[in-house]
Amino acid sequence: MDDTETDIQALALDAWHRAHGARMVPFAGYSMPVQYDGVIAEHLWTRTSAGLFDVSHMGQLIFHGAGADRALETLLPGELQMLKDGRLRYSMLLDDNGGIIDDLMATRRGDHFYLVVNGATKIGDIEEFERRLPRGTVLDHMKEQALLALQGPKAVDVLDALAPGVADLSFMQGAMFTIAGTPAWISRSGYTGEDGFEISIAAAAAETVADALTADERVKPIGLGARDSLRLEAGLPLYGHDLDRQTTPVMADIQFAIGKRRRAEGGFPGAARIVGEIDQGPAQKRVGLHVDGRQPVREGALILDGEGNEIGRITSGTFSPSLQRPIAMGYVALDAAAPGTALKLEQRGKIFDATVTDMPFVPHHYHRKPAGA
Repeated sequence: MDDTETDIQALALDAWHRAHGARMVPFAGYSMPVQYDGVIAEHLWTRTSAGLFDVSHMGQLIFHGAGADRALETLLPGELQMLKDGRLRYSMLLDDNGGIIDDLMATRRGDHFYLVVNGATKIGDIEEFERRLPRGTVLDHMKEQALLALQGPKAVDVLDALAPGVADLSFMQGAMFTIAGTPAWISRSGYTGEDGFEISIAAAAAETVADALTADERVKPIGLGARDSLRLEAGLPLYGHDLDRQTTPVMADIQFAIGKRRRAEGGFPGAARIVGEIDQGPAQKRVGLHVDGRQPVREGALILDGEGNEIGRITSGTFSPSLQRPIAMGYVALDAAAPGTALKLEQRGKIFDATVTDMPFVPHHYHRKPAGA
Protein backbone atom coordinates (compact mmCIF):
# COMPACT_ATOMS: atom_id res chain seq x y z
CA MET A 1 0.00 0.00 0.00
CA ASP A 2 1.48 3.37 -1.00
CA ASP A 3 1.45 6.63 0.95
CA THR A 4 -1.55 7.94 -0.96
CA GLU A 5 -3.66 4.96 0.04
CA THR A 6 -2.60 5.17 3.69
CA ASP A 7 -3.75 8.82 3.75
CA ILE A 8 -7.31 7.95 2.73
CA GLN A 9 -9.75 8.76 5.53
CA ALA A 10 -12.96 6.93 6.40
CA LEU A 11 -16.31 8.69 6.69
CA ALA A 12 -18.36 8.29 9.85
CA LEU A 13 -20.76 6.21 7.71
CA ASP A 14 -18.06 4.04 6.12
CA ALA A 15 -19.33 0.76 7.62
CA TRP A 16 -22.94 1.81 6.92
CA HIS A 17 -22.17 2.39 3.23
CA ARG A 18 -20.46 -0.98 2.90
CA ALA A 19 -23.32 -2.74 4.66
CA HIS A 20 -25.70 -1.19 2.14
CA GLY A 21 -23.70 -2.56 -0.79
CA ALA A 22 -21.71 0.51 -1.76
CA ARG A 23 -18.70 0.30 -4.05
CA MET A 24 -16.12 2.56 -2.41
CA VAL A 25 -13.51 4.67 -4.22
CA PRO A 26 -10.92 7.26 -3.13
CA PHE A 27 -12.23 10.81 -3.58
CA ALA A 28 -11.02 14.09 -2.05
CA GLY A 29 -8.94 12.21 0.49
CA TYR A 30 -11.77 9.95 1.65
CA SER A 31 -13.12 6.53 0.83
CA MET A 32 -16.47 7.44 -0.75
CA PRO A 33 -19.43 5.46 -2.11
CA VAL A 34 -19.49 5.78 -5.90
CA GLN A 35 -22.61 3.64 -6.41
CA TYR A 36 -24.93 1.11 -4.80
CA ASP A 37 -27.47 -0.18 -7.38
CA GLY A 38 -25.93 1.51 -10.43
CA VAL A 39 -25.51 5.13 -11.47
CA ILE A 40 -28.47 5.33 -13.86
CA ALA A 41 -30.91 3.70 -11.43
CA GLU A 42 -29.74 5.96 -8.58
CA HIS A 43 -29.91 9.04 -10.79
CA LEU A 44 -33.48 8.36 -11.90
CA TRP A 45 -34.54 7.44 -8.34
CA THR A 46 -33.38 10.85 -7.13
CA ARG A 47 -35.27 12.60 -9.93
CA THR A 48 -38.52 10.80 -9.01
CA SER A 49 -38.32 10.02 -5.28
CA ALA A 50 -35.63 10.83 -2.66
CA GLY A 51 -31.91 10.07 -2.65
CA LEU A 52 -29.62 10.19 0.39
CA PHE A 53 -26.06 11.41 -0.24
CA ASP A 54 -23.18 11.40 2.21
CA VAL A 55 -21.23 14.61 1.60
CA SER A 56 -19.33 14.59 4.88
CA HIS A 57 -16.05 15.05 3.02
CA MET A 58 -17.05 18.69 2.51
CA GLY A 59 -15.53 21.26 4.84
CA GLN A 60 -17.85 22.83 7.40
CA LEU A 61 -16.43 26.08 8.76
CA ILE A 62 -17.66 28.60 11.34
CA PHE A 63 -16.49 32.23 11.38
CA HIS A 64 -16.91 34.11 14.65
CA GLY A 65 -16.22 37.69 15.57
CA ALA A 66 -17.74 41.14 15.26
CA GLY A 67 -17.82 42.17 11.63
CA ALA A 68 -17.32 38.65 10.28
CA ASP A 69 -19.56 39.53 7.34
CA ARG A 70 -17.39 42.53 6.40
CA ALA A 71 -14.24 40.48 6.89
CA LEU A 72 -15.49 37.68 4.62
CA GLU A 73 -16.43 40.23 1.96
CA THR A 74 -12.72 41.06 1.60
CA LEU A 75 -12.24 37.54 0.15
CA LEU A 76 -15.67 36.67 -1.26
CA PRO A 77 -17.61 38.72 -3.86
CA GLY A 78 -21.02 37.86 -2.38
CA GLU A 79 -23.34 40.28 -0.59
CA LEU A 80 -23.05 39.11 3.02
CA GLN A 81 -23.65 42.23 5.08
CA MET A 82 -27.32 42.37 4.04
CA LEU A 83 -27.85 38.61 4.30
CA LYS A 84 -30.71 37.81 6.67
CA ASP A 85 -30.40 35.32 9.51
CA GLY A 86 -30.84 31.72 8.34
CA ARG A 87 -30.29 32.61 4.68
CA LEU A 88 -27.73 30.95 2.40
CA ARG A 89 -25.71 32.56 -0.35
CA TYR A 90 -23.64 30.92 -3.07
CA SER A 91 -20.22 32.57 -3.36
CA MET A 92 -16.56 32.02 -4.21
CA LEU A 93 -13.17 32.36 -2.55
CA LEU A 94 -11.10 34.41 -5.01
CA ASP A 95 -7.40 35.00 -5.56
CA ASP A 96 -5.92 38.44 -6.25
CA ASN A 97 -6.47 38.06 -10.00
CA GLY A 98 -10.14 37.14 -9.64
CA GLY A 99 -9.48 33.42 -10.18
CA ILE A 100 -11.69 30.98 -8.29
CA ILE A 101 -9.91 29.20 -5.44
CA ASP A 102 -13.15 27.47 -4.45
CA ASP A 103 -16.91 27.88 -4.66
CA LEU A 104 -18.93 27.60 -1.48
CA MET A 105 -22.15 28.24 0.42
CA ALA A 106 -22.24 30.92 3.12
CA THR A 107 -25.01 31.18 5.74
CA ARG A 108 -25.65 33.76 8.42
CA ARG A 109 -26.49 31.84 11.61
CA GLY A 110 -27.15 34.35 14.36
CA ASP A 111 -23.84 35.75 15.56
CA HIS A 112 -21.64 33.76 13.17
CA PHE A 113 -21.25 32.64 9.57
CA TYR A 114 -21.34 28.99 8.51
CA LEU A 115 -19.53 28.08 5.28
CA VAL A 116 -19.52 24.78 3.41
CA VAL A 117 -16.51 24.39 1.11
CA ASN A 118 -15.41 21.61 -1.23
CA GLY A 119 -13.76 18.55 0.26
CA ALA A 120 -10.75 18.46 -2.07
CA THR A 121 -9.91 22.12 -1.39
CA LYS A 122 -10.90 22.58 2.26
CA ILE A 123 -7.38 22.43 3.73
CA GLY A 124 -6.11 25.00 1.26
CA ASP A 125 -9.21 27.12 1.81
CA ILE A 126 -8.64 27.15 5.56
CA GLU A 127 -5.05 28.26 5.01
CA GLU A 128 -6.24 31.07 2.71
CA PHE A 129 -8.83 32.27 5.23
CA GLU A 130 -6.42 32.15 8.16
CA ARG A 131 -3.71 33.98 6.21
CA ARG A 132 -5.87 36.66 4.64
CA LEU A 133 -8.75 37.43 7.01
CA PRO A 134 -8.43 40.44 9.32
CA ARG A 135 -7.56 39.79 12.95
CA GLY A 136 -10.62 39.39 15.14
CA THR A 137 -12.30 36.88 12.83
CA VAL A 138 -11.93 33.38 14.27
CA LEU A 139 -12.27 30.26 12.11
CA ASP A 140 -13.47 26.94 13.54
CA HIS A 141 -13.21 23.81 11.38
CA MET A 142 -16.13 21.55 12.41
CA LYS A 143 -14.26 18.27 12.05
CA GLU A 144 -16.75 16.30 14.17
CA GLN A 145 -19.74 17.16 11.97
CA ALA A 146 -21.19 14.95 9.26
CA LEU A 147 -23.15 16.34 6.30
CA LEU A 148 -25.95 14.46 4.55
CA ALA A 149 -28.06 15.59 1.59
CA LEU A 150 -31.60 14.35 0.97
CA GLN A 151 -32.61 15.26 -2.58
CA GLY A 152 -35.61 14.68 -4.79
CA PRO A 153 -39.32 15.52 -5.09
CA LYS A 154 -40.30 13.32 -2.14
CA ALA A 155 -37.53 14.56 0.17
CA VAL A 156 -39.70 17.22 1.80
CA ASP A 157 -42.43 14.77 2.88
CA VAL A 158 -39.88 12.26 4.18
CA LEU A 159 -37.92 14.82 6.18
CA ASP A 160 -40.89 16.77 7.48
CA ALA A 161 -42.20 13.58 9.09
CA LEU A 162 -38.91 13.25 11.03
CA ALA A 163 -38.18 16.94 11.60
CA PRO A 164 -41.53 18.75 11.61
CA GLY A 165 -41.32 22.25 10.19
CA VAL A 166 -38.70 21.75 7.49
CA ALA A 167 -41.47 22.01 4.87
CA ASP A 168 -41.79 25.68 5.85
CA LEU A 169 -38.24 26.42 4.68
CA SER A 170 -37.82 27.98 1.26
CA PHE A 171 -34.90 27.41 -1.10
CA MET A 172 -31.63 28.76 0.37
CA GLN A 173 -33.02 29.00 3.92
CA GLY A 174 -31.98 26.99 6.98
CA ALA A 175 -32.73 26.54 10.68
CA MET A 176 -32.07 24.24 13.65
CA PHE A 177 -34.24 21.14 14.04
CA THR A 178 -34.12 17.81 15.83
CA ILE A 179 -34.02 14.61 13.78
CA ALA A 180 -33.89 11.10 15.29
CA GLY A 181 -33.18 12.68 18.66
CA THR A 182 -30.15 14.69 17.55
CA PRO A 183 -29.78 18.44 16.88
CA ALA A 184 -29.44 19.20 13.18
CA TRP A 185 -28.84 22.30 11.10
CA ILE A 186 -31.04 21.74 8.04
CA SER A 187 -31.04 23.94 4.95
CA ARG A 188 -33.24 23.68 1.88
CA SER A 189 -30.43 23.38 -0.62
CA GLY A 190 -28.35 20.88 -2.57
CA TYR A 191 -26.48 20.27 -5.81
CA THR A 192 -28.81 18.13 -7.91
CA GLY A 193 -31.27 20.69 -9.27
CA GLU A 194 -34.06 18.99 -7.31
CA ASP A 195 -35.85 20.22 -4.21
CA GLY A 196 -33.95 18.90 -1.22
CA PHE A 197 -32.09 19.49 2.00
CA GLU A 198 -28.62 19.39 3.51
CA ILE A 199 -28.38 18.12 7.08
CA SER A 200 -25.43 18.93 9.34
CA ILE A 201 -25.23 16.66 12.40
CA ALA A 202 -22.68 15.33 14.83
CA ALA A 203 -20.69 12.56 13.13
CA ALA A 204 -21.49 10.26 16.06
CA ALA A 205 -25.20 10.51 15.15
CA ALA A 206 -24.78 10.01 11.41
CA GLU A 207 -25.72 6.33 11.37
CA THR A 208 -28.82 6.90 13.49
CA VAL A 209 -29.99 9.68 11.16
CA ALA A 210 -29.17 7.72 7.99
CA ASP A 211 -31.12 4.73 9.33
CA ALA A 212 -34.10 6.94 10.17
CA LEU A 213 -34.14 8.41 6.67
CA THR A 214 -33.70 5.13 4.77
CA ALA A 215 -36.36 3.43 6.91
CA ASP A 216 -38.76 5.28 4.59
CA GLU A 217 -39.17 3.26 1.39
CA ARG A 218 -39.07 6.48 -0.64
CA VAL A 219 -35.38 6.95 0.27
CA LYS A 220 -32.37 5.11 -1.16
CA PRO A 221 -28.65 5.82 -0.66
CA ILE A 222 -27.03 7.41 -3.71
CA GLY A 223 -23.35 7.49 -4.68
CA LEU A 224 -20.91 9.94 -6.23
CA GLY A 225 -21.60 8.72 -9.76
CA ALA A 226 -25.22 9.84 -9.77
CA ARG A 227 -24.35 13.00 -7.85
CA ASP A 228 -22.11 13.99 -10.75
CA SER A 229 -24.62 13.21 -13.50
CA LEU A 230 -27.40 14.99 -11.57
CA ARG A 231 -25.39 18.19 -11.08
CA LEU A 232 -24.32 18.16 -14.74
CA GLU A 233 -27.94 17.87 -15.92
CA ALA A 234 -28.68 20.80 -13.60
CA GLY A 235 -25.92 22.83 -15.30
CA LEU A 236 -23.99 23.21 -12.03
CA PRO A 237 -20.19 23.56 -12.22
CA LEU A 238 -17.87 21.28 -10.26
CA TYR A 239 -14.73 22.73 -8.74
CA GLY A 240 -11.52 21.25 -10.15
CA HIS A 241 -13.26 20.51 -13.43
CA ASP A 242 -15.45 23.44 -14.53
CA LEU A 243 -13.97 25.94 -12.06
CA ASP A 244 -10.37 26.67 -11.08
CA ARG A 245 -7.91 29.51 -10.54
CA GLN A 246 -7.75 30.14 -14.29
CA THR A 247 -11.48 30.92 -14.44
CA THR A 248 -13.26 33.98 -13.13
CA PRO A 249 -16.92 34.11 -12.01
CA VAL A 250 -17.81 35.84 -15.28
CA MET A 251 -16.06 33.25 -17.44
CA ALA A 252 -17.85 30.55 -15.45
CA ASP A 253 -21.21 32.33 -15.97
CA ILE A 254 -21.85 32.54 -12.22
CA GLN A 255 -21.66 36.33 -11.92
CA PHE A 256 -25.23 36.25 -10.55
CA ALA A 257 -23.50 35.64 -7.21
CA ILE A 258 -22.00 39.16 -7.28
CA GLY A 259 -24.63 41.66 -6.07
CA LYS A 260 -25.10 45.24 -7.28
CA ARG A 261 -23.41 46.77 -4.24
CA ARG A 262 -20.35 44.56 -4.59
CA ARG A 263 -20.07 45.39 -8.29
CA ALA A 264 -20.32 49.10 -7.55
CA GLU A 265 -18.07 49.21 -4.47
CA GLY A 266 -15.57 46.46 -5.30
CA GLY A 267 -13.38 45.62 -2.33
CA PHE A 268 -12.98 41.93 -3.21
CA PRO A 269 -10.00 40.23 -4.91
CA GLY A 270 -9.84 40.79 -8.65
CA ALA A 271 -12.73 43.27 -8.54
CA ALA A 272 -11.40 45.47 -11.36
CA ARG A 273 -10.94 42.51 -13.70
CA ILE A 274 -14.27 40.92 -12.81
CA VAL A 275 -16.31 44.14 -13.14
CA GLY A 276 -14.54 44.78 -16.45
CA GLU A 277 -15.55 41.33 -17.69
CA ILE A 278 -19.15 41.92 -16.58
CA ASP A 279 -19.23 45.17 -18.60
CA GLN A 280 -17.26 44.08 -21.67
CA GLY A 281 -17.53 40.30 -21.72
CA PRO A 282 -14.85 37.70 -20.90
CA ALA A 283 -12.49 36.11 -23.40
CA GLN A 284 -14.13 32.73 -22.81
CA LYS A 285 -17.40 31.55 -21.31
CA ARG A 286 -18.75 28.30 -19.87
CA VAL A 287 -21.52 26.88 -22.07
CA GLY A 288 -23.73 23.83 -22.26
CA LEU A 289 -23.55 21.48 -25.24
CA HIS A 290 -25.89 18.93 -26.74
CA VAL A 291 -23.76 16.26 -28.41
CA ASP A 292 -25.05 14.28 -31.39
CA GLY A 293 -25.12 10.48 -31.22
CA ARG A 294 -24.97 8.29 -28.13
CA GLN A 295 -21.33 8.40 -27.06
CA PRO A 296 -20.48 10.84 -24.24
CA VAL A 297 -17.61 13.26 -24.74
CA ARG A 298 -15.47 13.60 -21.62
CA GLU A 299 -13.38 16.23 -19.90
CA GLY A 300 -10.37 17.32 -21.93
CA ALA A 301 -11.91 16.89 -25.38
CA LEU A 302 -11.20 19.77 -27.77
CA ILE A 303 -13.91 22.17 -28.92
CA LEU A 304 -13.48 23.28 -32.55
CA ASP A 305 -15.15 25.88 -34.71
CA GLY A 306 -16.54 25.11 -38.17
CA GLU A 307 -13.07 25.47 -39.72
CA GLY A 308 -11.44 23.07 -37.28
CA ASN A 309 -9.74 25.69 -35.12
CA GLU A 310 -9.48 24.94 -31.42
CA ILE A 311 -11.63 27.43 -29.45
CA GLY A 312 -12.02 25.66 -26.11
CA ARG A 313 -12.15 22.45 -24.13
CA ILE A 314 -14.75 20.22 -22.51
CA THR A 315 -14.69 20.36 -18.70
CA SER A 316 -17.54 17.92 -17.91
CA GLY A 317 -19.43 15.40 -20.01
CA THR A 318 -21.77 12.47 -19.54
CA PHE A 319 -24.67 10.53 -21.02
CA SER A 320 -27.77 12.13 -19.51
CA PRO A 321 -30.06 9.47 -17.97
CA SER A 322 -32.98 11.92 -17.97
CA LEU A 323 -32.59 13.13 -21.56
CA GLN A 324 -31.15 9.91 -23.01
CA ARG A 325 -28.46 11.79 -24.89
CA PRO A 326 -24.88 12.99 -24.32
CA ILE A 327 -24.46 16.42 -22.73
CA ALA A 328 -21.36 18.41 -21.84
CA MET A 329 -20.06 21.68 -20.47
CA GLY A 330 -16.98 23.53 -21.59
CA TYR A 331 -15.35 26.88 -22.24
CA VAL A 332 -15.46 28.51 -25.65
CA ALA A 333 -14.48 31.86 -27.14
CA LEU A 334 -17.19 34.42 -26.46
CA ASP A 335 -18.20 34.75 -30.13
CA ALA A 336 -19.06 31.02 -30.15
CA ALA A 337 -21.06 31.02 -26.90
CA ALA A 338 -24.53 31.89 -28.24
CA PRO A 339 -27.17 29.13 -27.95
CA GLY A 340 -27.66 27.41 -31.29
CA THR A 341 -24.02 27.73 -32.37
CA ALA A 342 -22.86 24.58 -34.16
CA LEU A 343 -19.46 23.29 -33.06
CA LYS A 344 -17.25 20.20 -33.40
CA LEU A 345 -15.70 18.19 -30.58
CA GLU A 346 -12.58 16.08 -30.91
CA GLN A 347 -11.99 13.15 -28.57
CA ARG A 348 -9.21 10.61 -29.22
CA GLY A 349 -9.14 11.49 -32.90
CA LYS A 350 -12.90 11.14 -33.35
CA ILE A 351 -15.08 14.12 -34.32
CA PHE A 352 -18.53 14.78 -32.81
CA ASP A 353 -21.13 17.36 -33.79
CA ALA A 354 -22.42 19.56 -30.94
CA THR A 355 -24.68 22.54 -30.44
CA VAL A 356 -24.44 25.22 -27.75
CA THR A 357 -27.57 25.11 -25.60
CA ASP A 358 -29.03 26.93 -22.64
CA MET A 359 -28.51 25.47 -19.18
CA PRO A 360 -29.79 23.83 -17.10
CA PHE A 361 -30.23 20.83 -19.36
CA VAL A 362 -32.99 19.57 -17.04
CA PRO A 363 -35.18 22.24 -15.33
CA HIS A 364 -34.50 23.01 -11.68
CA HIS A 365 -37.21 22.17 -9.16
CA TYR A 366 -36.18 24.37 -6.26
CA HIS A 367 -38.91 25.29 -3.76
CA ARG A 368 -39.25 29.06 -3.86
CA LYS A 369 -41.92 30.94 -1.98
CA PRO A 370 -43.86 33.58 -3.92
CA ALA A 371 -42.60 37.14 -3.48
CA GLY A 372 -44.04 38.66 -0.34
CA ALA A 373 -45.00 35.29 1.12
